[in-house]
Amino acid sequence: MIDLAVQIALRARLVASPDVTVDVPPDAILDRNARPAPTPGIVMGEAQVIDVSEIDLDHRRSRVTHTLHIWQRSQSREGVKRIMGAMRAAILPGRLDLGPELHAVQTRVTQMRALSDPDGETAHGVLTVEILVEELAP
Repeated sequence: MIDLAVQIALRARLVASPDVTVDVPPDAILDRNARPAPTPGIVMGEAQVIDVSEIDLDHRRSRVTHTLHIWQRSQSREGVKRIMGAMRAAILPGRLDLGPELHAVQTRVTQMRALSDPDGETAHGVLTVEILVEELAP
């Protein structure tokens, strides 16, 4: 499962980054589908895998879009912006390690949004990562 390999690699990058974990403890960087979200916390969100056969006739490449949600108890969005900046810096350098069967051809942070939660007490950030993944031949 390509999207799961990407999720595992992204989490590994985030928990290994002191610039991320200074604001978000590693045990609050998780895959969870429940409210309330940990605060501060990073929730591994939605993923989508798209075949990119227009650039790969062997059908061995896919584009994976993965969304990460950042939560922090704060009326200001400054904290989630700082966390997203640290996340971007942790994700982009070098290739993501997707294991022996997959290769991360390209990784891009395509979107960072800072929002106010309707409760008036929580800041919410949304960071979207796009990875071009190639399945290696057996």
